[in-house]
Amino acid sequence: MAGSGSSMLYSFLMFIVILSLQQMYRGKLASTELFTILGGFISSLLFLVSLTFIGNFQETSGMKTGWGAVIVAELIALIAASTVHRVCITTCWTAVRGQQAFRDDDCQK
Repeated sequence: MAGSGSSMLYSFLMFIVILSLQQMYRGKLASTELFTILGGFISSLLFLVSLTFIGNFQETSGMKTGWGAVIVAELIALIAASTVHRVCITTCWTAVRGQQAFRDDDCQK
């Protein structure tokens, strides 16, 4: 199992790769309705990796993790989605809500 430090590094690298690819292909992602929805889902992946990075950073720093990390990660993902298309913001927000509901349901079991 990966430690907090290596998980933080991998999530940061994945964030950079996903964000770079999203920005390289933002013209293509904004071209059709299907690609616009895909752009929102890609932005929701940014939410996952940034939340992983922030959580691991807080854990290695000895700080308490909480809803602040979720809000910051969501804002990062929504801002990245807004650079592609305004519909990507809605799709990203919806996908993030689904991810949070799945995670909350998974944690309660």
